[in-house]
Amino acid sequence: MPSEATKERGGANALGWALTIGLNVVAPIITYNQLTDHGYGEFTALVISAVWPAVDLGIHLAWQRRVDEFAAVSLLFLVLTVAVTLAGPADAHFLLVKDSVITGLFGVICLASLAASRPLMFYFGRKFATDGSAGSLERWEGLWALPGFRRVQRHLTIGWGVAYLLEAGLRVGLSYVLDTDAMQALNTVLSLGVTALLITWTIAYAKRARARGAAAGAEREAAARVEAARVEAAQAETATV
Repeated sequence: MPSEATKERGGANALGWALTIGLNVVAPIITYNQLTDHGYGEFTALVISAVWPAVDLGIHLAWQRRVDEFAAVSLLFLVLTVAVTLAGPADAHFLLVKDSVITGLFGVICLASLAASRPLMFYFGRKFATDGSAGSLERWEGLWALPGFRRVQRHLTIGWGVAYLLEAGLRVGLSYVLDTDAMQALNTVLSLGVTALLITWTIAYAKRARARGAAAGAEREAAARVEAARVEAAQAETATV
């Protein structure tokens, strides 16, 4: 049976997930759709929608005294969307590829983060693989000392970066081949589909990596026990001489 502490951590983790997804994904989408449905312009709707990730950042700063990377990235991309909306012409092709520009930029940021001390997926993993408590955050930070863990985080970051760059390029190309109605539907399918595939791949890849790490650890422990037994036997043999 899970302990009370485990249940509390699980509840805190679930609350953190719900708050993050609600304020960074659900609330901005609902706000944007409601405002545009009621006659507000796209720019105004985007600016007001950006309030929700800002609220999440404020809550995180007040609660844990540090910036929440997921909320920061969400706010960044809403700001980029506003900038792209203002900068580009109002033709049909530009409106169709606007989202592709944003996801392509996310791919670029993922790959660029490989040059930093820690890649972007390390911070996203810290957000979603921990319950936000000091102990779990410390354990996650400590994993960076393991070469296998560092390799996994870099591979995940490369996978997300390349996938979003390819998705953005595909959508831009198709927008000049397909008609507007077909491309609007495909934009949504590609965006959600690629994200769902990446999440599935990330979970599966991380699970396999943990299994390989556990197996390697068991092998090292077994080898250490064999070596200890050999040394003990040698010492015993020496003692009887």
